[in-house]
Amino acid sequence: MSALPFVASDPGAHDAHLTYKKGALPETSPPISPSVGHKRTLSRSEDSGDDGEEGSEARKRPPGVKRACNECRQQKLRCDVTQTPTYKSCSRCRRLKLDCKIDSSFKRVGKRSKNMEMEKEIQELRRQLANQQSSPATPLPSVKAPTSDAASPKLSSIPSQLDQYINSEQAVNSLLDLRSGLDGASHPRNLNGYVRPSRRLEGITLSQEQIQDLFHRFFALFHPFMPLLEPAKTPDSYYDSSPLLFWIIISVAARHYSPDPSLLPALSTPISHLLWATLADVPQSYIVVKALCILCTWPLPISSTSKDPTFMLNGLMMQVAMQIGLHRPSHAQDFARFKIEFREEELKDRVKTWVACNMVSQRVATGYGQPPSTVYDWTLVPSGWSETNFQLPEDVEARLSIERFCNKTTRSFYTNRMDSVGLVSDEQRSVMSDFLARDLEEIEEKLPPDASVITYLYLRAAGLHFRLSAFFDSPDSPDYHLHLFALWLSTSSFLECVFDLDKSAGGLLLHASNYILQMIIAAGFALLKLLNSFFAARVKLAYGRELFMKTIQAIRTISVATNDLPSRLAEVLAQLWKSGGSGLRKEQARSDWAENSLQLKVRCRMSMSLVYDSVWRWREEFQAKGRGNLETAVKNPTNPDSNVESSASSTVDVGLPSQGLLGDAFPPSSSNLFGGSNYEVFDPLGWMLDGYVNFPFDVSETPGLG
Repeated sequence: MSALPFVASDPGAHDAHLTYKKGALPETSPPISPSVGHKRTLSRSEDSGDDGEEGSEARKRPPGVKRACNECRQQKLRCDVTQTPTYKSCSRCRRLKLDCKIDSSFKRVGKRSKNMEMEKEIQELRRQLANQQSSPATPLPSVKAPTSDAASPKLSSIPSQLDQYINSEQAVNSLLDLRSGLDGASHPRNLNGYVRPSRRLEGITLSQEQIQDLFHRFFALFHPFMPLLEPAKTPDSYYDSSPLLFWIIISVAARHYSPDPSLLPALSTPISHLLWATLADVPQSYIVVKALCILCTWPLPISSTSKDPTFMLNGLMMQVAMQIGLHRPSHAQDFARFKIEFREEELKDRVKTWVACNMVSQRVATGYGQPPSTVYDWTLVPSGWSETNFQLPEDVEARLSIERFCNKTTRSFYTNRMDSVGLVSDEQRSVMSDFLARDLEEIEEKLPPDASVITYLYLRAAGLHFRLSAFFDSPDSPDYHLHLFALWLSTSSFLECVFDLDKSAGGLLLHASNYILQMIIAAGFALLKLLNSFFAARVKLAYGRELFMKTIQAIRTISVATNDLPSRLAEVLAQLWKSGGSGLRKEQARSDWAENSLQLKVRCRMSMSLVYDSVWRWREEFQAKGRGNLETAVKNPTNPDSNVESSASSTVDVGLPSQGLLGDAFPPSSSNLFGGSNYEVFDPLGWMLDGYVNFPFDVSETPGLG
C-alpha cells in the first residue's frame, strides 16, 4: 500500500514537516537554492515563540559591521571609514578633501540619469521657447527640472532666444553660455541646424568664426609641409577625436595670425598643460600620435634650446606609436587586449600616421644633430607597398624616400663605434660620399613630374645635410676641395629653392616648418664660414653676399615672437658676419694654417655641428666680453649689409690669382672667429644662447684668434 501524502492541518505543521525533511537530507544532497532557503526562513519567522524572534535577529546587520560613506557608495569603492568609538573619515575622502558622512537615506545617482535629466530640461526649454515664440507678449515662466532625486542645474530664466542642442555635451556648453550671458542666437549652426559651441582652454575662448578661420589657415598654409590630416573633416570632429590635436592645430594656425597676434603667446602655457595632462593618460590613441607629429613639426615658440622639449616629444611620439602597434598596422590586435578589425580607411590612416611619424622623427633628429629614432621596417619599404592599404600618394612616397636618404647619410658618416664622436675616417667618408651622391641623383630622377615645390625643398635640404660633412674632412684629404665646392653648390641650391618657395607658392616660406628653418640657419652659417675663409677666392662674392643677406631676412621673417630662438640666431649670424669682415676678402700674408680655418671644434652634433660650433665662438667673442646682449640686440637688429665697422680697416681684393681648383689660401683677419684643429671632444645637450658657461678649450691658443 502506497504512503499517502502528508497534509498539514495548519501552517505550523507544514513548517515543521519542512524542517524535518531538511534535516533528513544527506550531506551529499545538492545545495538548496537561496530563494528556497529564504522562503523557508520566512515561513519559520511566522511561528510564534522564541524561534521567530531568533530568526528576526539573524536577519539584522550584525553589530560592528562597517558601512561605506556616501562618496564611496556613489563610486562603488571600498571604504575604510570608522564610526566607533569615534567617527573617522575614510582615507579617500581625506585625500580628495571630500565631505565624508554616512546618510541612511542616501541613494546612488548614475551618470546616465544625470544626462537624462539634462536632456529633459533642455526639452522643457525648447517647449517653453516654442510657446514664447507663439505669444511673445507672455512672459516666460521659470524653468523647472523634472522631478528626480538627482541634482541638476536649474535656471530661473532664459534668454529671449535659445538654441537647440544635439546631446548632453552641447547642453552643458549651452548652460555655460547662458551663465556667461552669451546669446545662442548669434552662434553658427551646422548642417542639421544645431549650434556649434565655442571652445575654451583655461582662460582662452574662441568663437566658431575664429575656429573656422584658423582651421582654414592651417590647411591652406601649413598642411602642405606635413599632409597628415584630412581637410574635409570639421573642427568639431577633430575636437571630438582629441582636444589636444584640436588645440595644436589652432596653435600652429595662430603663427603670424594678423587678426590676433597675441593668440599664440597666450596659447603656449595652456597647451603645454593640456599636452602633459594628455600624455599622462595611458594607454594613448593614435590620434594623440598625430598631435605630436604636428607639434614636433611646428613647436611652440622658445628662446633657448635648454627649454625646447621637441626632441623629447619626438621620442615619446615614436614610443607611443609602437606601443599601440602603428608599426604593425595590420596586426594591431597583437598590441591590444582584444581583437581589433579595422576598416580599409582606418588601416590606411594608421599606415599614413606611421609614415608621418618616421618622417617627422628623421627631420627632428637631423635638425637637432641627434641620432635618429626612426624604424624603417617592412611597412615603409617599397616591397610592402604591393598591398593596396599600404600604398602611399606619390608625393608622400617621394618625401619618405628623401628622409630615408637622410637616415642613410647620418648612419654612414656619424655612427662609427670606433671613434669617440662617431666620425668615420676621411677615406671612408670619401667612398661613402660617392655612393650617397649617386643615391641622391636617383631620388631626384624618380620624383613624380608633378612633385610640389615643397618636395623639392626637402630634397635640397637632404643634399645640404649630406654635404655639410665636408667640415669634418681633413685639409690634407685628397677630396677636401672637391667636397667644399659640392657644399657650396648644395648650400646655394637649397637657399635658391627657399627663396623660390616664397615667390612661387604664395608666401609659404612664412609658414615653413621648424626643420626647414633649422636647415636655413645651417645654410647661413655655412655661407658665413665659406665666405670668410680661403674658399672665398673661388666664388662670386657678390652672389654669396646676396644669398647671406636674404638668409638672415628669411630667418627673421619666419620668427613668430620677439626674442624667440630664430630671431636670436639671426642676430648671432649678423654679428659674426660683421665681425668676420662682412664677406670682404682681405689680402694678407700667407700662412700655413690658412686651410685649417674651416675646421670645427664642436664635432658631436653631426651635420649641425657647424651651427653649435659657430654659436660657441660667438659666445666667446661677444658674450664673454660683455658685447653679446641678445635681448637688447633683437629689439634693434644688426644690419649685416652695413660695412661701417669693417670697411675702414679692410681692403677689398678685386682679383686674386687662381691656382688649382680653389686657388691659394688667404688667412682671415685677426678678428675672424673661425679656425683651428685638434680639439677636445664635448657634447653639450642644452646650452645654445643660454647663460654664461666656460669653454672646454682655450680659443686664444688657436692661431689667428685674438
